[in-house]
Amino acid sequence: MSELRWNPLLRTWTMVAANRQNRPLMPKDWCPFCPGPGKNVPANFEVFLYPNDFPALSGLDLPSITEPSSGHLYQTESAKGACEVILYSPEHDVQMHQLSNQHLCKLVDLWADRMAFYRSQDVVKYVFEFENSGPEVGVTMPHPHGQLYAYPFVPLKLEVELTNCRAYYKENGRNLLEDMVQEELTDGRRLIFETTHFAVFLPHFTDYPYGIFIVPKIEILWIDELDAAQRSEFGRVLRDISGMFDALFDRPFPYMMCFHQGAVNSQEWIDQRDYFRFHVEFYPPLRAANAIKYYASSEMGAWAAANTRAVEETAIELKTALKKFQQSPL
Repeated sequence: MSELRWNPLLRTWTMVAANRQNRPLMPKDWCPFCPGPGKNVPANFEVFLYPNDFPALSGLDLPSITEPSSGHLYQTESAKGACEVILYSPEHDVQMHQLSNQHLCKLVDLWADRMAFYRSQDVVKYVFEFENSGPEVGVTMPHPHGQLYAYPFVPLKLEVELTNCRAYYKENGRNLLEDMVQEELTDGRRLIFETTHFAVFLPHFTDYPYGIFIVPKIEILWIDELDAAQRSEFGRVLRDISGMFDALFDRPFPYMMCFHQGAVNSQEWIDQRDYFRFHVEFYPPLRAANAIKYYASSEMGAWAAANTRAVEETAIELKTALKKFQQSPL
């Protein structure tokens, strides 16, 4: 069972999940996500929702072992919420850019379906869909998959984004993410590519050399608001990004991919459609083919971000890699 502990310095919650300490190291020749006997996955699937075996949250209906604390300084609450694993494919070594358009549509549909479900659960305040890819970000399970956390609170980074987008709207009467898209489309130096409904670019301020954003040109808060054509297009965008990344250094490219969506079931953010927008942020840890951009004391301890490269330069590298991927035989 899990619990939430209040951090009064940052005014946010820490999830305490002692059960995650017991996660086993999987044998190199065995994968629980591959179809086969003795597995909790079906014999045949394309995409599949898998319950997290070691969740950081206790479930929507399960009570926590800890009673809520009313202490002024140190507070404890039930960690109600959900943690899920989303399997992208039954194939153990496939990359996202190797999946068909039809397959990618099913993956986007699954993300959207889970978003719609958790938006209907009053205890959930934020739905965070994400992927960790590569050993450089601590992945021990290489089978292609992502995860979903349905939090009973709005995590601090997302709260900061929402707050600042609201402040920008009050000052300028405009949506900050829409203005970012227009700025990048106009400038062009950091724009990697665009489609009918999406812009892919390295933001002027990103602290990762290859930390691209995907921002829709349309006004949506959550992924389930994409229509069928937009979902198909979004899948193709992800395919091209995956292929571009792997083509950059001719090796599997590690990254963290995070879906930043609107808050749910919260009166505090009832007007968020005016000033916020669904978008995807990538945090790739490489600064060169075999060099890590570490998030160390200044970045982690002071939140003083630092980028080792000018993104106007790395954008050129990504555009070249994208062309290389698009010209390669499938």
